Amino acid sequence: MARSGTDTALLFSTRAIRLFAYGSLSVILALYLEELGFDGHTIGLLLTATLAGDACLSLLLSTRADRFGRRRTLVIGAVLMSLAGATFAVTRQTVFLVLAAIVGVISPTGNEIGPFLAVEQAALTQLVPDRRRTATFAWYSLAGSLASALGALVGGLTARGLQNHGFSPLVSYRALFSGYALAGAVLLVCFLALSREVEVVPPPVPLTTARRLGLHRSTGTVARLSGLFALDAFAGGLIIQSFVAYWFHLRFGVHEGVLGGIFFGANLLAGASALLAARLAARIGLVNTMVFTHLPSNILLCLVPVMPTLGLAVALLLLRYSLSQMDVPTRQSYTMAVVDPDERSAASGVTMAARTVGAAISPALSGLLITTSLALPFLVSGGLKIVYDLLLFRAFRGRRPPEEERA
Repeated sequence: MARSGTDTALLFSTRAIRLFAYGSLSVILALYLEELGFDGHTIGLLLTATLAGDACLSLLLSTRADRFGRRRTLVIGAVLMSLAGATFAVTRQTVFLVLAAIVGVISPTGNEIGPFLAVEQAALTQLVPDRRRTATFAWYSLAGSLASALGALVGGLTARGLQNHGFSPLVSYRALFSGYALAGAVLLVCFLALSREVEVVPPPVPLTTARRLGLHRSTGTVARLSGLFALDAFAGGLIIQSFVAYWFHLRFGVHEGVLGGIFFGANLLAGASALLAARLAARIGLVNTMVFTHLPSNILLCLVPVMPTLGLAVALLLLRYSLSQMDVPTRQSYTMAVVDPDERSAASGVTMAARTVGAAISPALSGLLITTSLALPFLVSGGLKIVYDLLLFRAFRGRRPPEEERA
């Protein structure tokens, strides 16, 4: 039991370290690419390549993690993250940047990327009882949101501070990529310290049982969830954090320090809402919580670009963040609950890959939409997310996780 507690603490720590690094890059990634001479459309294409490469990498690693070894999979991800950060820090050659973005682990969204989340969720589900799963995921989500918020703040202030002391924007951005590479090295050490308790306990399904992408009994359920999550992620990919930062820069001329402060507050609100989501789910169920908190946040998203002033736009964005992430721990908990124990890494990996593929297509489209109208990415994103909410409720309102069935 003591070892389980240690492993849980390590997984919370790696989540925080990783999201801090992701948050620090999300504020400056698009600005860095602009500094290298890329236009808005090309930036969108490169971000799409980044997310597409991550989808393939995550699917390859996470669907094999329960058999190959969860710790080994996490170690590989940490190495790839460190190498990608180092590459972005030392070169401006487009071919190397594209290779690092596709093969490595670079987060343009400020949120999870790579195989980490899928494997960590499977391990946490194994380390805690069913009745504590959603609450554990809520705290886990909070740890990530707080770390991402702090990373965005520190990233923005660091870039601005270095520039105020005479360094060029390019040098200030590369300093943050060096820190990103260092975070990957720290993750490597933490993952090596995990015990065997994070590995699959039940014996694997016999080799005679057909597996597809590491799944067997739950293939149909995961396929339906993946399709819906891909739609949601495609919509969300139109307004990823890096692009929203770019939008504020274009629309109101906001500099890096202010952008860091905006997303610091936004991620704080998103993290705090995760705890409320766990309490709400205990009362009305996981699926209801996912849908009924997501719908109003998408209406707010559509209203952000029509605000006439920076203050009003930021206020609506913050209000939207206070609701939009309440479906995250509930969605993750639900996915882990409705599959078998030896399918958890694969189920999480497949649904995450679907989300990443959906999100990968969007930034390139955002680049085109934003050249037509600054409001279009927000309006299209919000509308598609509302469609996702309605389809999810229709498909899964009758499928309950074990703890709700027992209750």
